Amino acid sequence: MAKAKTAPPNPVLIEDLVAANRILSNEGVVDGFGHVSVRHDSLADAFLLARSMAPGLVTASDIMMFGLDGEALGDDRRTAYVERYIHSEIYKAQPEVVAVVHSHSPAVIPFSVTAAKLRPIYHMSSFLGSDVPVFEIRDTHGDQTDMLIRSPALGAALALSLGQATVALMRGHGNVVVGRSIPEVVFRAIYTEMNARLQTEALRLGEGRVTYLSDGEAAASLATNAGVLTRAWELWKAAAMGNGG
Repeated sequence: MAKAKTAPPNPVLIEDLVAANRILSNEGVVDGFGHVSVRHDSLADAFLLARSMAPGLVTASDIMMFGLDGEALGDDRRTAYVERYIHSEIYKAQPEVVAVVHSHSPAVIPFSVTAAKLRPIYHMSSFLGSDVPVFEIRDTHGDQTDMLIRSPALGAALALSLGQATVALMRGHGNVVVGRSIPEVVFRAIYTEMNARLQTEALRLGEGRVTYLSDGEAAASLATNAGVLTRAWELWKAAAMGNGG
């Protein structure tokens, strides 16, 4: 177990992380599985993540602190998520990333196993850009895995596949979303799922002929959406935490 760090996280950060878990559950992005993390506000080499449990049940007392090796800090011996290395390796590879979501977002899964590429179909999902990468676990660990990111090596391979994108699909598994804040990563995770639903319907109705956002439209929409994230965040938080959390 890693050596404990000082400097406890800001209680507001913990409150937002709890809300993020509840929101993603409430909005159907996660169910009993999936997780969201945030980088520690004063320790660049630490992050916060709930103990292994259903996201919709997370409370402040369930939050654990981890180092960038993916191991719990201090003397916290509670069961951690097996796939915590998704988070640790992305934080290690990308210092600008502040929050990470991993989910099995259902409408997204088909885009990870077919030739259809996930692309932004409307302005709310402009962050997807023109090329959403697909992580193929077989490329690094063969075809005998259980598909889970169980080690730092697998986490590093996923982080490399993600590169500078905001979203990476995980073939036959789910996706990972990154952001510069908790509200931003929650926004992106929700609208990744929504875009996948809309794109699937558009492909069906349009018989494969769909008009996607241009690079210019995506860039302009991305800038606009960045200024109004709190509108959606406040709505989702009120709905998810309305029973007293």
